[in-house]
Amino acid sequence: MQITLDALEKTGILEKERGKYRRVQNTGYIEGRLRCSSKGFCFAIQDLEDAEDIYIRDRDLNHSWNGDRVLVAVTKEASRRRSPEGRVQLVMERANTSVLARVKSENRKYSAVPLDDRLLFELDLDADEAELSTAVDHLVNVEVARYPLGRHAPIGRLAQVLGSDAEAASDIDIVCCKHSLPGAFSESLELAAKMLPTRVRKADMKDRLDLREEITVAIHGAEADSAAGMMDNAISLVRTSDDLWKLSVHTVDVAFYVPVDSGLDQEARRRSTAVYLGETVIPLLPEQISQNLCSFQPGKDRLGVTLVMLLDDAGEVQSFEVQPSVLSADAALSYHQAQRILDRDAKTKNIKKYKDVFKLIDQLASIGQSLRQQRYQRGAFELNLPERLPAVAEAKDDVSPALYSRFAYNDEGILGAMVVAEALPIRGLLAEIMLLANQLIAKHLQALSVPLLYRVHRAPDRNSAQELIKLAANLEIELELDEEEDEVAPQVYQNFLEKFGESEAERVMIYLLQQTLKSASYSLTPGRHFGLAISAEDGYTHFSCPARRYCDLQIQRVLHAVFESGRDRRTTRSKDRVNLRSSESHGNVNWNVLPPDVHQDLELQHQAIVVQLSEREMRAQDAEEDLIGLKKAEFMKAHTGEVFNGLITRVQNYGFLWRSKTGWWKGWCMSVR
Repeated sequence: MQITLDALEKTGILEKERGKYRRVQNTGYIEGRLRCSSKGFCFAIQDLEDAEDIYIRDRDLNHSWNGDRVLVAVTKEASRRRSPEGRVQLVMERANTSVLARVKSENRKYSAVPLDDRLLFELDLDADEAELSTAVDHLVNVEVARYPLGRHAPIGRLAQVLGSDAEAASDIDIVCCKHSLPGAFSESLELAAKMLPTRVRKADMKDRLDLREEITVAIHGAEADSAAGMMDNAISLVRTSDDLWKLSVHTVDVAFYVPVDSGLDQEARRRSTAVYLGETVIPLLPEQISQNLCSFQPGKDRLGVTLVMLLDDAGEVQSFEVQPSVLSADAALSYHQAQRILDRDAKTKNIKKYKDVFKLIDQLASIGQSLRQQRYQRGAFELNLPERLPAVAEAKDDVSPALYSRFAYNDEGILGAMVVAEALPIRGLLAEIMLLANQLIAKHLQALSVPLLYRVHRAPDRNSAQELIKLAANLEIELELDEEEDEVAPQVYQNFLEKFGESEAERVMIYLLQQTLKSASYSLTPGRHFGLAISAEDGYTHFSCPARRYCDLQIQRVLHAVFESGRDRRTTRSKDRVNLRSSESHGNVNWNVLPPDVHQDLELQHQAIVVQLSEREMRAQDAEEDLIGLKKAEFMKAHTGEVFNGLITRVQNYGFLWRSKTGWWKGWCMSVR
């Protein structure tokens, strides 16, 4: 470690001050993520959206691999028609800690050949010869024991033999290995989780708002969460004496149990998000935390961070405050159960434990409808996509259904725009409440000028929108784009979706529109959220799922810093105090709320994780799409020789893409009529 630190200090990447190292920001190097081709050349993709990609020849990769985060030295400036060229100076983070490969044997030496043709290397295998001999020509997962060093090839360790071929291997194993998804928690982390208290102690409740007497419902978005017992948010609602609704959104207080830089925190930061692969969940935290202490199990006291809102009958927020709390859920519902309650399903009427929450669900749905109307009025839109992929839902019973992870969270999830399922209207109505909670938390922290991780969603490119208009015209759908506006407005996409609803090609057009949307991401600076039609001035963040997303956990830490260290007046001599936990403080704070060291620590924490959070989220989405692709292939294998109707949507160098009722398909292996 010291040799490495000395080398980085001499190259000007690190500097040492008072025994501590920190990265030098203005080194002349450019940070980016490598995106390589099977032909060997790569591009370093910068984090800034409008920044140019840097072309890197294979001889200048310096042992870096596809997906690695690197520092690049520019060797040739950009010209009119060419990108700038560069050389990888340093690998900052390896994307591939394991590799999906096939084992080959030559001259009694064993090596692993990656299946990904963008990884142009082989790994020497370090394992027992007898074990390797039985794995030859098999599909395996290889852990990288040592990355390339000088002229020495990388060394891998055989971690798992998946099968003789892809069909013999588990779909989940293939996807996890391909994307280097984390496996089980280490024994030390499991032990650390088990050392935590098994229940809420009296001392833990000190200085917390006691809400145990309020009727509270815990809600989870995915059936996989129900099976795992992962329920990290809840809602309660009461009518006040002045005819207002007191709506409370509770998140379980994960920050109380997971201190910054602890082993549990470091692992959660590395994972960044829970990953949903069908009925399999790769959690953010060990079971003792995510399914026990930080899960709103009915009848058990739990520590929380609660946003209390006062709303009128139209759903307009009159005021709000955020408080540390202690509460106990009266019921835990999935969206399917909540929908049955709303529909007064005959099966649900006979469930005694739900009788106390029948009225609550009705009232929450009504408020959700009011909030949806407000969101529509400001121009937001929602995508009407199936809850389950039709090809998977129709498959044989022994194929696990692949749930889209966008339904795993109780807000807009990973696509940036609200997604609704026709079969479960309650899902969208309750999600409106979570969207409001996320927005108000961002507004509050912005008003206090404390460090904040923003959730941003940039507008689509005008060219993409215009191409969509041309394609719609071929289907006799007339769309318009205001030529005077420099940027596409959310209202435009709302209008597009309304027109799609009048067409027989609605589902196809929604998927095509989805392709024009940019990925939502996390940012240190406020930015517009296109899908939700929220301006940069208003701001938006993620608060509602702290046991499943690291951003939400970090926002809890910012709130705790305000609770514990926030300065509620300009000086100690001042008699005029403000309530830092209430919206009444907005506009009345003109001093630094947090002590300088606390403020700086939070800023540094955010800087260290903001890019990673977005990248880990994209990795989870890519893994889910790969799993769905495998399930579609399995489904279509049983229909070999059958004819399906489809619409060719665009032509690529490998063939074409077409859309049928069962999903997207690459047409290079199919015949066309």
